[in-house]
This record gives sequence, structure tokens and C-alpha cells, in this order.
Amino acid sequence: MLRRLWLRLVDPLDQPLMMIAGLLLLYALIVITSASPDRVPAQMLNMVAALFFMRLMAQVPPQRLMHLALPSYALGILLLVAVALFGDVSKGAQRWLNLGFMRVQPSELMKIAMPLMLAWYFQKHEAMLRLRDYAVATILLLVPVALIARQPDLGTAILVLAAGFYVIFLAGLSWKILAGLLISAVAAAPLAWNFLHDYQRARILTLLDPEKDPLGKGFHIIQSTIAIGSGGILGKGWGQGTQAQLEFIPERHTDFIFAVLSEELGLIGATVLLVLYSLLIARGLMIAANAPTVFTRLLAGSITLIFFTYAFVNMGMVSGILPVVGVPLPFISYGGTALVTLFFGVGILMSIHKHRMLVQK
Repeated sequence: MLRRLWLRLVDPLDQPLMMIAGLLLLYALIVITSASPDRVPAQMLNMVAALFFMRLMAQVPPQRLMHLALPSYALGILLLVAVALFGDVSKGAQRWLNLGFMRVQPSELMKIAMPLMLAWYFQKHEAMLRLRDYAVATILLLVPVALIARQPDLGTAILVLAAGFYVIFLAGLSWKILAGLLISAVAAAPLAWNFLHDYQRARILTLLDPEKDPLGKGFHIIQSTIAIGSGGILGKGWGQGTQAQLEFIPERHTDFIFAVLSEELGLIGATVLLVLYSLLIARGLMIAANAPTVFTRLLAGSITLIFFTYAFVNMGMVSGILPVVGVPLPFISYGGTALVTLFFGVGILMSIHKHRMLVQK
């Protein structure tokens, strides 16, 4: 009986992907217990919720996901417009929508709705893709990105932009066009500087010279790089990190948790995490490569590369090679919303793998 119950629970799940995700959650509990032990019970509840939604999404066939693409995108745009008009303002940012019984952050929805929408769009036009189709896809991408950046929420805007870009790139966008876009972006950088908020400009300047304001804007980067460097190869030991335990590392349980991990578990601990991420990305790309339709290939590829983007941006900003943009370390940082969104993505990968033999155009 227990065996039948277990088989029912794991039936829609891809075992390698589930094992990797489970090891990441276990690693997260180890690090959070050291960084902020009082938050462990809440994070365990977040993990249960994330696993529930993962299993739910794993049961939804890709053809149903296609039907949800356009409504999800339209709902996300409407909610982002509602945030701009009626959203709650907190710490100078207007990112939340108060529904009375709960507050929601619609920008999180777009991390999934954006690749769904663009994958659906390219599936519909797969017979004869033209430059016009890529232009339409770019417009569909830039509308929500602009609304999110306006809040302002640069971190989420970057992730949504990346999610959409990966779909457009995987759909066959020419390298010549990509090179032209890159050159145009570099040329427009001085102009874009004038549209940045003051705090965003400060973050870029702090990245270039954190010692200019060591007790102010440069404090985050200086303390996190000290923690990473002082960990050495073996680390100072679990729960023994001076920068973490003496609270020199800001947001040590969320955005800067990689600094805690590196200080206490050292290069070996950081390498273990990188190996787990590499296995996750490799498995996701394998699922994308074996996907039977344009929609599932683009969706699986985009979701997998988003995992990479999450990790790269977080570790880059914590180690001082990228500006601080408020992106959590995937699967490791404390927090429910980002964790549920990530496991939504894992569940979609599992669904694509499970239904790969059911080819429906």
C-alpha cells in the first residue's frame, strides 16, 4: 500500500530532476539554519508549497499550457497596469497589489507567463518565421519589462527580459541581428544612464568603486566580498562565519546568502552548489532537446536558462562583479514567492518530459 501511494506521488515527476531539486532544498535548509535559524520553519512551509505547485504543474499537459499562454500573459499585463495605477508603495517602490485578503506581486507571474506567451507565439508561426515575427515578439517582451522597470524593480525586469530573450534566441534569431542589437545597446548606454533612478546609478558607481563610500552604499559589496574571500578552500565551519554571525553581511538569509555559504563552507561548499546547478541546467537542456514541438522546446530551454540567469546574476552581484539588483540565489535564498515561481518552472519541465511522446501540433 505504501509503495502504491509513493508511486502515485512520484508518477508525474522526473526522477533525476526531482533528486537535484531535493538536494538543492536540503542544501538551502543547511545554509538558512546557520544564516537565520528562526526562519527555518517558515521556509519549510514555503518548500512544501513550492513542491505542491511543482507536482501540480507536472500533471498539466503541454497542450493545456499552450491554451493558458495568452490568458496568463494578458492577466499579467492587466495586473501590472493595476499596480502602476493602484499599487501599494513600500520603500519607494510600487510593486504590490493589495487584493484585500492578500498582497500579490504581479511581476512574478510574468517570469512564467512571458516564456509561455512567446513560445506559443512562435509555435503558431513556425511554418514561416519572418523578421516581422521577431519584431512582434520583441514588442510583446518589452511591454511588461517596461512596466516592471517603472515600479522600479530592476532585478525582476532583468529576469523577465532574459526569459523572453531566450525564447526569441532559441527560435532562431540571426547572430547578425544579435550583434547589431548589442552594438546598439552599447551605443545607447550613455542615453539610458539618464533614465536610471538615482539608486540604480549609485549601485553602478558603487560596483566600480565600493571603497568610495565604505560605510554607506559600498558596505554591502565590501562585506560580502570579505566573507567570500575569508572562507578559503574549506571554510570557517558551519555556523562559525564571523561576517555572517556578527551580522556584517546584509540580507544574509536572502540576496546575500551566497556570501554566508562561501564563508562557512568555503570553496568546496560553493563548488558543490555549482555542481548541483550544472546538473539542473544539464537535465533541463536535455529535456528541451528531446521535446517534440517548437512550443515545448522553446519553453523548456527558456526556463532552464532562467535558472542559470538567476544563479549567475546573484553570485555576480554578491561577489562584486555585477551591480546589486535584488535577485535571490535560486532554490537557496529564504522566501516563498521566488521559490514557488522556480518550482513552477521545474514542474513545467517535468510535464514536458512526461508528455514528450504525445506530439500535438
